[in-house]
Amino acid sequence: MTASGFDQIFPLGEKNDAFAQYFTGQSYLAPLAAGSVPVSNVSFEPGCRNNWHIHHGSAGGGDQVLLCTAGSGWYQADGEEPVSMEPGTVVRVPAGTKHWHGAKADSWFSHLAFITPGENVSNEWLEPVTDEAYGNLPRNGANA
Repeated sequence: MTASGFDQIFPLGEKNDAFAQYFTGQSYLAPLAAGSVPVSNVSFEPGCRNNWHIHHGSAGGGDQVLLCTAGSGWYQADGEEPVSMEPGTVVRVPAGTKHWHGAKADSWFSHLAFITPGENVSNEWLEPVTDEAYGNLPRNGANA
């Protein structure tokens, strides 16, 4: 077991203090690979989620890929139903898509995250996911 209380194959990392203003709850960041396609393990305590945000990019860049490695979480694109993420779930988020992701209320959650390289790659942080919207997510872990 890890310090987070659930099994995962990648390190938990340090508290994600540099981005804490864009999260509700505590997250952790463990950079795994640097270079043209940096890969990080991001872990979320139960109930933790990031704000709505958009990854921008051109010339093929800015798509985000999330690969759930442990625990149970949510991914949701604006205007779409939430997607339940369990170990092995892979989500591709096209550049320009407003979305959020985070742990379910009763579970830790970890995913690998990377952004495809290209031109003008940036991240735009938006408003938090409201407690009301988060509280209305299904409790049984199934897709909405």
